[in-house]
Amino acid sequence: MAKYNRNTGKNWTPTEVKRLAQLAKENTPTRIISLKLGRTPDAVYNKASQENISLSPTNQSPYNRRKT
Repeated sequence: MAKYNRNTGKNWTPTEVKRLAQLAKENTPTRIISLKLGRTPDAVYNKASQENISLSPTNQSPYNRRKT
């Protein structure tokens, strides 16, 4: 497990929220976003939920609807 003591317990800055939105838009995995921002994955999920930022990959089809 990685240590997340850099930003633990600190408030999110507007710059961090913008970076979170940008990384989510680029389909960056949540674990990588958490490492880049120095936050835990749970903190990233919570903040994304509060800010209405989708962490779902946009390049996946819903319900595995692939043509055979």
